[in-house]
Amino acid sequence: MTTARDIMTADATCVKASETVVDAARKMVELDVGALPICGPDERLKGMLTDRDIVVKVVAQGKDPAQCTAGDLAQGEIVTVSVDDDASEVLRVMSEHKIRRVPVIDGHILVGIIAQADIARALPDTQVGDLVESVSEDS
Repeated sequence: MTTARDIMTADATCVKASETVVDAARKMVELDVGALPICGPDERLKGMLTDRDIVVKVVAQGKDPAQCTAGDLAQGEIVTVSVDDDASEVLRVMSEHKIRRVPVIDGHILVGIIAQADIARALPDTQVGDLVESVSEDS
């Protein structure tokens, strides 16, 4: 059985909730990623920050990215999978919530992240196609 641990990219880098959006954007550039998990001081996951969030919720609204924190943008339900969840559960969660990336936790600690590219590398083409189709459908 393939689990989230087998599929995930380990050692996902968090942006601290207290860090500015500028800091988060710089981290995204350094890591060549479009999203970062937001973690609180207790290392618990607080949300996800995407490059699109920065554009839509900060830049387009005329907010100062040097004054906004990543934590200011953490909102809504935090969707995660457990490190021991099987691949079918990961696919179900991503499809149901129409998300392209999902944090992987062990207890309450972030241990990795699974993106569509990770799914594409690890699972059969039909499962990958089904995921891409369900995530890409209009809500």
